[in-house]
Amino acid sequence: MNAATLPLFRGTSESNLNASVVLRESIPESLVWEMYQLYAANYLDTSAELFRSDLSEKTHVLMLRNDVGQLCGFSTIQLYSSTVDTTAVRVVYSGDTIIAPAYWGSQALAFEWIRFAGETYRLNPDVPLYWLLIVKGHRTYRFLPAFARRYVPHHADPGTDIELRTRAVLAAEKFGESFDAQTGLVRFSSCLGRLNPSLADIPARHQRLPDVAHFLALNPGYRNGDELVCLCRLTPENLRPRAARVFCEPGQYPGLSSSD
Repeated sequence: MNAATLPLFRGTSESNLNASVVLRESIPESLVWEMYQLYAANYLDTSAELFRSDLSEKTHVLMLRNDVGQLCGFSTIQLYSSTVDTTAVRVVYSGDTIIAPAYWGSQALAFEWIRFAGETYRLNPDVPLYWLLIVKGHRTYRFLPAFARRYVPHHADPGTDIELRTRAVLAAEKFGESFDAQTGLVRFSSCLGRLNPSLADIPARHQRLPDVAHFLALNPGYRNGDELVCLCRLTPENLRPRAARVFCEPGQYPGLSSSD
């Protein structure tokens, strides 16, 4: 999740914002181009071809629009099933996530993402559901403590053997030789996008926060596009109270089935 935002659970009202989840395959080319333009405004080392290639692997896209229908944010999502050792698991993989600076502080995209994850969980609650994301910025890493109680890597908890093993297996499966199991980092052979310097800069007051300091210690090369692999088990019990309430709200979303 390459997020150019820190919007979770604070900030402006989203009464003038509309969040919706659509199937990736239903998105017209004109909207793909609009998404790319928003993405390219925040990232270096990208191209329309790279963006389209990454998008083609996703199953859903969460769209954020203002009251006149203008696209002002999105998050790409891939739902898939896997196996960790002998245990079947389901995965919500977060891809590119962008919110236009004018809407930083809105909770609309975050709430809709949690609601979508909750509906996915309820389709098959007996099969563990994990949130997998790769992080190249401190703002994105701070999504984790805003959402969840337990996740890896956590600044105050080394993680259980099961959590660490699950992260390693899923990361190796998805990123192959680009994933370094010793560091927990993904380094692609050619850079797939770096944050603009204005977004990569970390204010001094944030650097003193324990979670941000932990991120910097684990991913000192984030400015170069290095990605930290993170994992979170999605259950009502593991989410913080406000996130858990949204997670448990019913929703209707295209393309969801008990086999996802």
